[in-house]
Amino acid sequence: MDQLYQYESLLDFTSRVFVRMGCPPTEAATAARALLSADLRGIDSHGVARLTGYVRLWEAKRANTTPDIRIIHETPSTAVVDGDGGLGLVVAPFAMQVAIEKARAVGTGWVSVQHSNHFGIAGYHAMKALDEDMIGIAMTNASALVAPTFSVERMLGTNPICVAIPAGEEPAFVADLATTTAANGKLEILQRKNQQAPQGWIQDKQGQISVNPHELKTGGALLPLGGDREHGSHKGYALGAIVDIFSAILSGANYGPWVPPFPAYVPMPENMPGKGIGHFFGAMRIDAFRPAEEFKKHMDQWIRRFRGAKTVEGQDRVLIPGDPEREMEIQRRQSGIPLMQSVAAELQELGGRFDVPWI
Repeated sequence: MDQLYQYESLLDFTSRVFVRMGCPPTEAATAARALLSADLRGIDSHGVARLTGYVRLWEAKRANTTPDIRIIHETPSTAVVDGDGGLGLVVAPFAMQVAIEKARAVGTGWVSVQHSNHFGIAGYHAMKALDEDMIGIAMTNASALVAPTFSVERMLGTNPICVAIPAGEEPAFVADLATTTAANGKLEILQRKNQQAPQGWIQDKQGQISVNPHELKTGGALLPLGGDREHGSHKGYALGAIVDIFSAILSGANYGPWVPPFPAYVPMPENMPGKGIGHFFGAMRIDAFRPAEEFKKHMDQWIRRFRGAKTVEGQDRVLIPGDPEREMEIQRRQSGIPLMQSVAAELQELGGRFDVPWI
């Protein structure tokens, strides 16, 4: 049975581990907040369960805990950021802040990032714009686990996109989604629970639909959003490709099958054309288009009308993107974050290695 842990305790533990890895305290706290935001919002596959993965990247000298993050090219509304091999949990907040500052100055800001690593959940970064009366956009490419429609070769990552839009009295609209039918972390959870995957998530190395959550270990692939051509997988493939191009070909990062893998034990691709993993961020000031209060009033009306849409039998309401995660965050801040026993044991062992007491 999962045990509950308080957010502040997990945040402190995680921050201290990042410090032991060599992160300056401020950046360690930044990384910890970004990582734990996934647990708060119910995206357990991308939260503290991945802390050991970041440690392994650092031990393999594939993550720099003291990076010189800098802008290497810019215009009034755009920039390219070099993350210097830093943790994406630190590089991404820096780049999102650059986008926000450019939007403050000229209305919109667009930042592409090279030479980074896994940045946690896209939603954490996009939502930074909400308090500024801005629309936030965040996306990242990832290592190739996804077969394009009609392919047996893994060419794309799960390549998530998030768009966060402020409202007035209503909670913000936050659409945070992978461009695959399911993220790889969902398979990892199924593996821990010894459960099968739903139809349409993965295929085997011959391209046949599979329900084995271990399929990626034997040459299988995740499937684009839609699952198969008849259900629109070509659209998921196109969305994943857009993320790859915006994140990497614009910035000079690696793309397609050359994106570095998150597991440190997986060999790096050969003949890599760029630097590290790529991200893309946007910030759009509402009043660059119309008065912010007027916009938010109409967003409230939009949200309320959709919430009030007639439902199919057995469902009590229509959800607005971001509702489940927002409600989960409220609950988990109050009652705690559940961790599987295997995850808690792994973190306790990690704490022992770094002389950081477990909770």
